Amino acid sequence: MMALLMNPSETATREKIVAKNINFFYSEKQALFNVSITIPENRVTAFIGPSGCGKSTFLRCLNRMNDLIEGTRLEGSITTDGYDIYDKNVDPVALRKEIGMVFQKPNPFPMSIYDNIAYGPRLHGVRDRATLDEIVERSLQQSALWNEVKDDLKKSALALSGGQQQRLCIARTLAVDPKIILMDEPCSALDPIATSRIEDLIFELKDKYTIVIVTHNMQQAQRASDFTAFFMLGELKEFGATQDIFLYPKKKETEDYISGRFG
Repeated sequence: MMALLMNPSETATREKIVAKNINFFYSEKQALFNVSITIPENRVTAFIGPSGCGKSTFLRCLNRMNDLIEGTRLEGSITTDGYDIYDKNVDPVALRKEIGMVFQKPNPFPMSIYDNIAYGPRLHGVRDRATLDEIVERSLQQSALWNEVKDDLKKSALALSGGQQQRLCIARTLAVDPKIILMDEPCSALDPIATSRIEDLIFELKDKYTIVIVTHNMQQAQRASDFTAFFMLGELKEFGATQDIFLYPKKKETEDYISGRFG
């Protein structure tokens, strides 16, 4: 099966992730079937599809988070910047520094706001206080949280609101200077105002980062993404510019899903 590539008018962007013929198994159960996709650099790509369609499983393949689940197995190849992330010489921990992840529910560590952001850089050997101060401020600025917390950096991160906690988790991801940010339904636990702030943040961050987001929210996919991939029953059914997917879907299954006929 050929990779679902962008049409010529969309190829001005450089490819960042190339997945070819991905089959993925949880023990004996196959969850992904022959998925091939090219994800462009410095754009937001949304994965949509009904529950259990494989979109979150595939997202976790992109930084080897599934390696942490016993009995899983992947066939095929995933490359970023030309190297195979499943090569035996690739350190998964180092890979997850390059390809960070923000989860569905905010998961701040039970420590101060400052220490949440500094945790990753410290883990990777940064000890100088001035450098850590700079990373913390920069990351909180990038996540649009600095002005709200700059006077309370010693305060527990658990005291923040849900939306603030999610932006803190984004800042924590940014602190280790990733190239790619994966987001697994980052707004599903948030109210509409917090969701809007996260979407605005995603739009701003794509200038510097490649972002891949899983969402059940069709309106969010339309608002926040440049490209959309539609998954169903473990297969990638359609991929293209978001506007084309929503206005001119090529597959009936895509049209039925985005029009609310199923899912």
